[in-house]
Amino acid sequence: KIKQSVHMTLTLLAISSVGFFLSLYSFYVEKKVSNQKDYKAICDISGKISCTKAFAAGYGKIFGVSNGLAGMVFYALALIMTFYGYLNLTFYLSILSIFVSLYLAYVLQFKVRAVCLVCYSIYAANVLLLIFSYLAIK
Repeated sequence: KIKQSVHMTLTLLAISSVGFFLSLYSFYVEKKVSNQKDYKAICDISGKISCTKAFAAGYGKIFGVSNGLAGMVFYALALIMTFYGYLNLTFYLSILSIFVSLYLAYVLQFKVRAVCLVCYSIYAANVLLLIFSYLAIK
């Protein structure tokens, strides 16, 4: 049981770390796009599959806060809560992230009309965080 708990905690820490670095990269791209209009991110594959297009759209902020910055804060909190064993809080926070992800996925698909690999990876990290934090508290 303890070994399983350690594995679950390490998994949650890994997911949160990946989410943090994906959010950091999205924040970086967002800043580059705002300063250099011709900037193209390494995740740009075509006109339709474009992180740059997603981050350049007017939907990159919620309540005036950059989504990338909000993501970094979210994943830092998830890391801290998981590290200190507050897995219930990690689970509840991950529920909130699912609602935000659903909203942002809707905007990306139907408003921006782009495929953003970094965005989808962040949504996947949120789903995994929800699943594994649920399993950890179960």
